[in-house]
Amino acid sequence: MSDMRAAPPAVTARLLQELNNAIEARRVEEGFALLSRVDCMLAATHCPGNVQAPFLLCLAQWVDLGYESPQFIDDLLQHLSPESRAQMPLRDFLMVRMAEAFAAMAHEDTDRAIELLGFVLGAERELGSEHLSVLAHFWKGRAHRKRGEYQKAFEDIVAARHLAQHLELKKLAAAIQIQEAWLAFQRAEPKEAWSLLDQAEEQLRTTDDDISLGNISSARGRIVRRTGAYAESLAHYERAVAIYQRRNADHRNLARTLVNAAYVKRLLALNVRKQLDTHTQRRSAGGPRASNGSVKRRYMALCHQALADLEEAGRIYTLHQHHGGTGSVLVNGGHLHLDLGDIERAAVEGAKAYELAYSKHDLILMARARILEAYAENARVEEELGEDANIATHAHQARRYAEEAVQLALQTQNRRLLAGAHIVCGMVASSDFFKEWEEARRCEMESAALLRSYDRDHLGEELAILKSRIMRSTGIDDTLRAWSQGIVGHKTFQQMTEQFAEVVIPQVWLREGKKVSRVAERLSISPKKVRRILRSVGLLHIT
Repeated sequence: MSDMRAAPPAVTARLLQELNNAIEARRVEEGFALLSRVDCMLAATHCPGNVQAPFLLCLAQWVDLGYESPQFIDDLLQHLSPESRAQMPLRDFLMVRMAEAFAAMAHEDTDRAIELLGFVLGAERELGSEHLSVLAHFWKGRAHRKRGEYQKAFEDIVAARHLAQHLELKKLAAAIQIQEAWLAFQRAEPKEAWSLLDQAEEQLRTTDDDISLGNISSARGRIVRRTGAYAESLAHYERAVAIYQRRNADHRNLARTLVNAAYVKRLLALNVRKQLDTHTQRRSAGGPRASNGSVKRRYMALCHQALADLEEAGRIYTLHQHHGGTGSVLVNGGHLHLDLGDIERAAVEGAKAYELAYSKHDLILMARARILEAYAENARVEEELGEDANIATHAHQARRYAEEAVQLALQTQNRRLLAGAHIVCGMVASSDFFKEWEEARRCEMESAALLRSYDRDHLGEELAILKSRIMRSTGIDDTLRAWSQGIVGHKTFQQMTEQFAEVVIPQVWLREGKKVSRVAERLSISPKKVRRILRSVGLLHIT
């Protein structure tokens, strides 16, 4: 019996225009319906006339919006012979190069993507195709962002938005603004970032571009998380997850948001653990024997939820063979296992993450992996695991990892990554093995200079722990005695004043019932300064 089904229609110039119009208007469901009418693989490799290269680039953009996986573009590119490329007009050849750049980004080869997109932009200046330049700048900015080159990323993203607005591509410009918002946040402009997200959402709310809409909620989660409002941050992430799942339950952006949600759940769990520690201290001091069973169950539930989110993210990243995403899962999981006391597993996951990052020359992930490894090795030292010789080995390994993390972070423009690297360096220097207080203090000052007033999340708390450790160990009396003798080290008078304020103001604050106004009146200083000092030592936002 013969097959009576009609062959799928060929890709025509009209169909291609309809697909491109749907991209510009972010009418995703419409575009998917149009694509379902053709055999994309056959059409992309056997298109008549001059439709082939434009259709290939069009498909790359649809993959970016959730249609198929990036492997689909790889398969299409493999069917293009060198001979067919050689016979292409220049503009078609540039479109193929654009598709190759998209594939390179999908494979985490940002160097190759930037090289290809730079070539396209150079040629387009001669040809004058602004539409192609919009996309080239947009993708190039995203590649620079992945490398931690935020200034270059910002320049390309802004250029893409300006061109899109000039061409009156309002919905595309809005999608580009989401990337611009993230970069503004990275440039310590959270209000500007939030405003850009509001503007983008206003343009996109009537579309079904679930990837972009999910990106908006995910970006808001990042901004709110930085303030320490973890429950609110998690709500944004959960909304982003629900939006992504409407479009593609295996999309990489969904996996990234699951990792971020797991990260916030870990931070919530750490806050719950503080309650456990408080209950333990009260019992040790002979205070009321409050039951901590429900608190412990809440702590373990958050940890297990975070691990479940990471497992699902890992599954998605494995589907895409995405090393960076898998490495991020390992780093976040490693910190969770370290919190739960499994030092060995934390160290193993840190090492695996570093290997994956190294294979892709992902400097940010390499630094994050080294920070985890440094914490794991330092935990072994602090818990005195093994013989004395082993403790020395772990201590020096912790120092090596911490110093490597600093050097890696310095090659990016990620100030928080660098702050975190300096903090772990300070933790290692202040360990019972090294007790190098001046070095620890230097690391503390380096990290404090990198953080902003709104950085009230875990980094602020880790910095406060480091400061407290240094102050307890060096002793307030010793510090004041040294100052009275003119022994100030390399500190300026302003730095000495800050350090003294960090000692006195928190103590007065506690005595005055944790009332900022009372402290300000008692010491005749502004409430603003009291709040700043309390934030700098990690007290104001966690009480």
